[in-house]
Amino acid sequence: MSFVRIAPLAVLLAAASAASAAITTFDSGTEGWSVSGRDNISATGGNPGANMDVELIDVFGADTRNDTNAAFLGDYTQLGAALNLSVDIKVTSIDFFGQQVSRDLVVELVDYNPPGSNYPYVSVYKHLGTLTASQPGWRNFAAEIPNTSSATLPTGWGGTGDEDPVTFEPRLPADRTFDSVLRNVEEIRFTTFVPGFFFGFTNFVMAVDNPTVSAVPEPSVIGLAMLAAPALLRRRS
Repeated sequence: MSFVRIAPLAVLLAAASAASAAITTFDSGTEGWSVSGRDNISATGGNPGANMDVELIDVFGADTRNDTNAAFLGDYTQLGAALNLSVDIKVTSIDFFGQQVSRDLVVELVDYNPPGSNYPYVSVYKHLGTLTASQPGWRNFAAEIPNTSSATLPTGWGGTGDEDPVTFEPRLPADRTFDSVLRNVEEIRFTTFVPGFFFGFTNFVMAVDNPTVSAVPEPSVIGLAMLAAPALLRRRS
């Protein structure tokens, strides 16, 4: 009598959320992604496989963005109650007038305004971490949207499209809410252009892989998978 493993728990969880996930590995091309307009792909050296590796000379920031791939755009409230946004980045150099520097990275979801509006777009954004050549190799940067139907900004999230008249910091316009932006995402960015800040000419040598938007499994789904765990081993005589 022996036991045969049917499937690991991770496979069950992945299958439960696969229908609500978009990921670009760059093994099949750019799929709409670019880094500040550059879209060079190397077949090897990624995390793993292919990756988008670029050299940016005299730019104000590095802007990994997509405004054409429908899998990453549209109504985020339809993708799941909670979402995870992530990207893998490897930094070789961030040079500012001969000095190695670091740059903050944010994820930004953009909803463009109609022509004639005071601002070209509104957006919501969250800080993901810091890009620096002092931490070599591939690093994952991720943020969670705990509730895609929330009208108020979740903790750690900011908004743009208006500014505070006293502090001049960016904020959402009075007539916009967090979920109203999520219902019409027209561009997604993993960017060093932190709203409200200005930057000087900088040179970047970096690589990007696996930009992802995925649903966070609901506790009920995880619970069902845990209940199924004892059945992962099937008896065979």
